[in-house]
Amino acid sequence: MSTPEEDIRPVVTVTLNPAIDQTITVEALRPGHVHRASAVRRNAGGKGVNVASCLADWGTPVVATGLLGSGNAAAFEALFAAKGIADRFVRLPSETRVNVKIADLAAADTTDLNLPGLTADADALDRVRRTLRELVLPGTPVLLAGSLPDGLPADSYATLTADLRAQGARVVLDSSGPPLAAALAAPDLPFCIKPNRHELEAWAGAPLPTTANLLEAARGLHRNGVTVVVVSLGADGALFVADGPALHARLPTVNALSTVGAGDAMVAGLIAAFGADLPLEGIARLSVAFATAKLGCFGPNLPGADAVRALAGQVELSTL
Repeated sequence: MSTPEEDIRPVVTVTLNPAIDQTITVEALRPGHVHRASAVRRNAGGKGVNVASCLADWGTPVVATGLLGSGNAAAFEALFAAKGIADRFVRLPSETRVNVKIADLAAADTTDLNLPGLTADADALDRVRRTLRELVLPGTPVLLAGSLPDGLPADSYATLTADLRAQGARVVLDSSGPPLAAALAAPDLPFCIKPNRHELEAWAGAPLPTTANLLEAARGLHRNGVTVVVVSLGADGALFVADGPALHARLPTVNALSTVGAGDAMVAGLIAAFGADLPLEGIARLSVAFATAKLGCFGPNLPGADAVRALAGQVELSTL
């Protein structure tokens, strides 16, 4: 007879276009002027890597895979070793991109400069598909996250979703633009998606200025077969659409050390809540708490579990 520990399947995160995030902190960003940075931090990142990092902090077993440049993989290997994340990345003979993030203390805002990344081909994607076939069992939560590297077609996430659905995985997709559109137009849909307002507007092809507009778009996706649709709204929390009434969840604004990766922390909270089989209210509370807790940390990190649970208890919920 299996023990509860044996029944826990590691979450698998897939990051096809990871990045090393270099965050430069300045007192006030003024375009066209010379600045003296007050701090510089480098973190191994990319959406799936950030989610894996937050889940590891929560105590969830995680396997990270995807495509990684062998030329500067040390930062990722150090993160995985420090957090106990199983490393199943496919190495390519190149370098992973570096993203420069300028944190403006005066504006409490961040400006991103995303540099070119890896170039991949069909063979690289097939190597990831073979890796996933080895890792995924029925019921395994799998995250497909981030942009696609140059060389891969827009339907790459749709292809992976079809593979994973056939293996019985529960697929969470966090992407945007053509890769998201292709995945949502495919016969095999992900279990959950988490667009922000701008990503949902890009998919819809029209502005969605009101909560009612956002809610109708999210409900349309749910009716089409996406089980859980979450629309992140930044400081205003998020909308949660599944069977039954939709929810709006938010926490009061907190002083943020860094907003980088807050959306990824929300995805980690979603996956943690799915793993615990929480109802929609519990999913909303935990995911918003993850996102808010991350604001008090630099890099893809969470505080202790007790702090996150305390925030979850303070989440303000309203039924829509």
